Amino acid sequence: MGSQRWGRSMGRVLRQRALAATLCALSLSPKVTGAEVPAEYGVKAAFLLNFTRFVTWPPESFPEPKAPLAICVLGRDPFGHVLDEVVQGEVADGHAVVIRRISETPAAQSCQVLFVDPEIRDLPRIIAAVPSTVLTVGEGSQFLQDGGMIAFVLENRRVRFDINQAKSDGAGLKLSSRLLSVARSVVK
Repeated sequence: MGSQRWGRSMGRVLRQRALAATLCALSLSPKVTGAEVPAEYGVKAAFLLNFTRFVTWPPESFPEPKAPLAICVLGRDPFGHVLDEVVQGEVADGHAVVIRRISETPAAQSCQVLFVDPEIRDLPRIIAAVPSTVLTVGEGSQFLQDGGMIAFVLENRRVRFDINQAKSDGAGLKLSSRLLSVARSVVK
């Protein structure tokens, strides 16, 4: 019995280390694709896709059980075609992953992940208007203070991220412990 428990525990540790190594490799790679998009946004695009694999949304987040999982970009799109290429043909928890570019706060069930352009003004008001079950992602430490859930930050020229777990828990989103373990910081 003890060896089985040790084996499960060790398997969990190895999976966590594999996720951390993957995310670190992504943050070290100079480019994902696309010459005109800064390498930083190639890495962020890969992170956005990976977030969809480590978050569980409540059923009411989708209009129907097999609806696509939409990553929406609100405002200016810094990703260009790279985000489309990264998610092409990808599936997360049985949902095809799609990209939507939007110019106003999304309606309920239309987006599951929302990347907010860092140049948008009055961010707290915008985030407050986003449907509660949408994973909000932005840039800089101020994004979490303004009510966002995941904020990309640059640390030693590497893309990292911070998580506001209290905000995501309050929205009914379940973030995997593996995702939490590779975050730079987690606000509880």
